[in-house]
Amino acid sequence: MDRRRSERLIVTRVAGGAGERVTSRRPDDLIVEEPMSIQLDGTLVSTTMRTPGHDYELAAGFCLTEGLLGDVPIVGVRYCADGSATDTEFNVVTVETDGRAPAPTPRLGNVSSSCGWCGSEQLDELCERLDPLEQRIEPLDLDLIAAIPDVVLGGQGLFATTGAVHAAAAFDADGTVVVTREDVGRHNAVDKVIGALLLDRPARVPAHDLGLFVSGRASIEMVQKAWAAGFHTLVAVSAPTALAVDAARRANLVLAGFVRGDEFNVYAPEHPRTAPS
Repeated sequence: MDRRRSERLIVTRVAGGAGERVTSRRPDDLIVEEPMSIQLDGTLVSTTMRTPGHDYELAAGFCLTEGLLGDVPIVGVRYCADGSATDTEFNVVTVETDGRAPAPTPRLGNVSSSCGWCGSEQLDELCERLDPLEQRIEPLDLDLIAAIPDVVLGGQGLFATTGAVHAAAAFDADGTVVVTREDVGRHNAVDKVIGALLLDRPARVPAHDLGLFVSGRASIEMVQKAWAAGFHTLVAVSAPTALAVDAARRANLVLAGFVRGDEFNVYAPEHPRTAPS
């Protein structure tokens, strides 16, 4: 279903320097932000503010990256398990496993991009839940990492229109973008990418042959989601946090940050192998 993702309003534009200010009326496109409740087998597990669109992918990706599915497959995703989707304005999505997923703990309140993490204890729990990724044998393709941001951001249509969304994308070893998604929330954009790969037929998760790009910083949540989905590389335009670097090194996940132009930092692994120039 095609949902409204931006809204055009008339705003006052201010231009010119001090003492020479000029105002004018003009249209401006603003990104739409609406709450979406995610249910797993009928139990509420999250309410997040998101840009409408690719809602099934968002719900599926969230359930996977939060470890809610266990090892069972998704058998269906639909709007509103308890009534009409129209009545809830298409803002309730249910992921179904026929009750085979571990019973989720009901969650109240909104989930933000920084919710639920408070330090090393949570990282230890994450390491207990997820096995380290297979160690990379081939050297890092530094040219590929440097090129990915321009490839992804050059096709970021909603950002070009509104200037208010984040982008995430999955890319292969040749630098080809497999899927890209935009959302007002960084974590939502990533979950939509992962959900698209998960719901593909055949599913492309674990994504061991793919890398993940994010248009913002590499927080611990970005590393968690990349690790949970099996990506071998995480490329971020901005900096990582210290906890994110710790997690990436423990996960055997390649983490590159400040990827802008021809320069970037490789934070994980600690001593990466690189191809000779």
